[in-house]
Amino acid sequence: MNRTVTRSKLNEITRQKIVTAILEYAEKLGEPPSLKQLMRVSNCTKRQVRRHFGSYAAALRECKLERYGGGAKVPLETLFHDWAMVVRVLKKLPSGTEYERNSRYSQRPLVTRFGAWNLVPHGLKQFIYAEGAKEPSWLEEWKDVLELIEANDKAERVKDELPEGLAGGKGGRRRKPEPNGTDEQSTIVRTAIRQAKRWQAFPDRPFYGPLIHPYPLAHGPMNELGVLFLFGTVAAELGFVVTWIRMEFPDCEAMILVGDDKWQRIRIEFEYESRNFLKHMHDTKECDLIVCWKHNWPECPVKVLELRKILQERKI
Repeated sequence: MNRTVTRSKLNEITRQKIVTAILEYAEKLGEPPSLKQLMRVSNCTKRQVRRHFGSYAAALRECKLERYGGGAKVPLETLFHDWAMVVRVLKKLPSGTEYERNSRYSQRPLVTRFGAWNLVPHGLKQFIYAEGAKEPSWLEEWKDVLELIEANDKAERVKDELPEGLAGGKGGRRRKPEPNGTDEQSTIVRTAIRQAKRWQAFPDRPFYGPLIHPYPLAHGPMNELGVLFLFGTVAAELGFVVTWIRMEFPDCEAMILVGDDKWQRIRIEFEYESRNFLKHMHDTKECDLIVCWKHNWPECPVKVLELRKILQERKI
């Protein structure tokens, strides 16, 4: 009898430990962890998860979490409802930071679909109208959100019609110059931004990053492979002599000149965003440099090379 009670209590504690581990790591990651990630950072095993919950998906449901893994995308309707509820809470269109603070998701799924955070409201407006064409009650249900989007569009159109010197409100330029762009190219980009509201995104076609011509990669990277390619085009100008690239961590080894005729090896990991290094659970002691397109990990203990910033500052 005592043995049965003890075993029951042990199982209860183990079940709670799994829930606690999932919640703690989800908070750290900013999204629900995969089972493999959970097993790496805790003593939980696949067998324990199945014994207590039946499946990992069931464990996540108990934690009131939901994960779209294995290449599956979060449905656009789910993302829209989540974004729209944040809009209603804030009573305004959220910035990327505000959205992540109030949402179940990071901003990446929406940015992946629409190309940039400032294009998300316009893309979701098209979604509202598309759903409204199927079900007219949609337009009434989301009327308040639609009005905020329309007001934002109107404000943007007013800014576009102002002379550039006045558009910033204090005599400055409203937009930063495009990285490595000529005056002619910057004009093309500004015109494209103004005309973008006339176009509806094609849901079955991929998105491209910001224009960074004249570099061999015409648009900014949208993934880790794009970062790797872009780094390869500028590595020599930044003083790196690459010795090998591989599929395992760290991704790259290069030589750097540290003194008169003295070279040393440097270990490099490529990431689209620097914070992905944490999500991938890499060992900081085994890497000397993270090369990324976006640096969004301020407390990163590893030196970071943000390619986007370098191109914007025209250092090369």
